[in-house]
Amino acid sequence: MAVRHRLIKASPDVVWDVLADGTRYGDWVVGTASSEPKRGQWPQEGSSIGYEIRLGPFSLGNETVVRRCREKSVLELEARAGFLGTARIAIELREWGRHCLVIVDEHPLQGAGGTLHNSGFEVLIQLRHRTMLARLAGICEDGERDRARRPRGEEAAGHA
Repeated sequence: MAVRHRLIKASPDVVWDVLADGTRYGDWVVGTASSEPKRGQWPQEGSSIGYEIRLGPFSLGNETVVRRCREKSVLELEARAGFLGTARIAIELREWGRHCLVIVDEHPLQGAGGTLHNSGFEVLIQLRHRTMLARLAGICEDGERDRARRPRGEEAAGHA
């Protein structure tokens, strides 16, 4: 089971806002070129986003479904990866002082991914998570800095 964590120097609200925007997955999920809402209201349970993976001249469309959501604290997803099968990806947010501790837990559920899962595959998932959490941190920490620079009341006035 690939479990990785990262302290993101942004509030859990800022991190949740990024996770709750299904159009932004391509910004931080490694291997995802683009994403868009497909079914339901992301990230409500049962909703999904479609995403595209590009490998050179080839592209593959897949879907990620929300299996469990506790707003601002837990998002559990089932990612479909074509012939590789499906994977469970659980993202937990914990308030850590003024910051957010993000814990990602991923493991295969069905298909070839589960059959082929071994320690070498685990290393690749860990490397992917390290990059993914670094991207997420960059987006969230930039958002936190932007939020801190806004004049008081601007967010409440609808200029966010």
